[in-house]
Amino acid sequence: MTDPLNCIALLEKFEEKQKLEKQKYKEASGLFVGRMLPIELGNDHIRKDVYNPSGPFLLGGRTFICGRVEYPETCRGSQVLLFEEGADRVWRPANDSPILPLEDGFATRFNENETVVGGVKAYPNPTEEHPDRIDYHTVFYFGCEPKSLQEFARGPDRMKDIRLIHLPNGRIVAFTRPFGKQSDGTDYGRGVIACIELADRKDINPENLLRARVIENQFAKGDWGGANELYLLPDGRIGVLGHIAYMDEECNRHYYAMSFIYDSKTHLATPIEIIARRADFPPRGGRTPDTRDVAFPGGMVRHANGMATIYTGLSDMKSGCMDIIDPFWGACCPIVAD
Repeated sequence: MTDPLNCIALLEKFEEKQKLEKQKYKEASGLFVGRMLPIELGNDHIRKDVYNPSGPFLLGGRTFICGRVEYPETCRGSQVLLFEEGADRVWRPANDSPILPLEDGFATRFNENETVVGGVKAYPNPTEEHPDRIDYHTVFYFGCEPKSLQEFARGPDRMKDIRLIHLPNGRIVAFTRPFGKQSDGTDYGRGVIACIELADRKDINPENLLRARVIENQFAKGDWGGANELYLLPDGRIGVLGHIAYMDEECNRHYYAMSFIYDSKTHLATPIEIIARRADFPPRGGRTPDTRDVAFPGGMVRHANGMATIYTGLSDMKSGCMDIIDPFWGACCPIVAD
């Protein structure tokens, strides 16, 4: 088994591939031209940023995206709102949106009527040694319309990037992100990706999620990543949209959108490929100097022509979208969203 390429090598491969694809497709196609996502807040939120959007999802017969809303000077007190697109193509908070005390919202369709919405809940957990300690866990809500969303499960303490996909047989596949030193001495660094299949949504609990099996050999030393959205492919495999990241010698963070395909029967995954970067979008600075090169993907709409629109958070302060080639198109005839 060959060692995985690190972020810098993957970025070089992406840049070369994107260069060839730009030559193949006419500039008028709009491919690979990142743009800011048109989002507006009401007067009550005039000074707040909206970033790390989810991909569009259905809830109660309507299409929403989740958006992380917070004041630019602090990441505490984050809220997730549901945004709905108006006739002018601008996304605004839905009138009946709940205000969820979460970060980095996501959603997945479970059946014809019901959707799971989730995010990371941070909360103070002071200790004598660390009086300002903040802990967190992932929280899941379930419902058939915005007002009916009710919390039904949570993930393990201090674990982000838990994502779910509902299979045709009713079972659920959960992707998790274990990190740090484990009881057996294994060190997962800042985070790796693991997977477990569960019988029902009632089985989504910290104990079961901690039993997820790590997908080996995905990240080079010093790199980390997680899953952001999942797609069921016709052959039963799962397309994974995620992020891969590293920190440079000056402690600047570098986050990229990536993808791979996972086979739950063999517990094997294709190599990670970078599919979008912050440099593909308009420059707008960053919340802090160390977040200027952060592209955090939230979701993707796959189109019938082999293209896709990816939705990303930018530099921990803005939201963007970009048309790309569907990373799962070549694997098999895809299931499309439109």
